[in-house]
Amino acid sequence: MAELVGPRLYSCCNCRNHVALHDDVISKAFQGRNGRAFLFSHAMNVMVGAKEDRQLMTGLHTVADVYCSDCREVLGWKYERAYEETQKYKEGKFILEKSKIVKENW
Repeated sequence: MAELVGPRLYSCCNCRNHVALHDDVISKAFQGRNGRAFLFSHAMNVMVGAKEDRQLMTGLHTVADVYCSDCREVLGWKYERAYEETQKYKEGKFILEKSKIVKENW
């Protein structure tokens, strides 16, 4: 009998709350506050904090921190606005730091 396997996901490193689908990874070549980070088209079971302007490696962006909805761990941020034309593709997308998420169903 075949074993049923669900979608590959990423979960909060602290409480294992599911926060993103592997299929929603756009890029694994981003830099977070604490090392490597992944860019996702969507995130789930997260709360989005207050918007603020931050000077990042690729220029000025309006971002909002993203928290796990269960344990409130800061997982990364959401790009709300990119001021540089070449960075507009990030708007509405999520950065989740590799050190803050774990793989599930792999």
